[in-house]
Amino acid sequence: MVEVDNHGDASDFDIPSQCNCTKIRRAARRMTRLYDVCIAESGVKITQYSILGYLKHRGPKTMLQLADLLAMDRATIGHNLRPLERDGFVTIEVSKTDRRARIVTVTEKGLACVDAGRPGWDRAQAEIDRLVGINEAEVLRSMADDVAERLGKQQSF
Repeated sequence: MVEVDNHGDASDFDIPSQCNCTKIRRAARRMTRLYDVCIAESGVKITQYSILGYLKHRGPKTMLQLADLLAMDRATIGHNLRPLERDGFVTIEVSKTDRRARIVTVTEKGLACVDAGRPGWDRAQAEIDRLVGINEAEVLRSMADDVAERLGKQQSF
């Protein structure tokens, strides 16, 4: 629904109240803060914790595969991986089959980090479930995956 200002000009509406991106990013920032606080004892932020989780549950990935899984560009994934590599949570090696590709693998220290963060992550999940409802949280995750998948198929941007 387009809001009309006092002068009746329908082209001048309140963009933040209607913008899908603004609404999702606002919710994502608040959710990120919640998870970061809850997993602080692990020593990493939720983005890095997610990377470690992907590697734990899906095995070694190329930087490009990780970037795609997290909907990040290669520079951003590299920015998130550098401290994980520096602190010994992951290793990054040149692929044996494609010298251009870098393979990222979670280390024992990285697995321990995932384990250390799990109680906090569980608290964050429970808080989201409490605030929005268990079924709604499941719908939220499904919708987020669906939107990411659909937008990921767009080649025009």
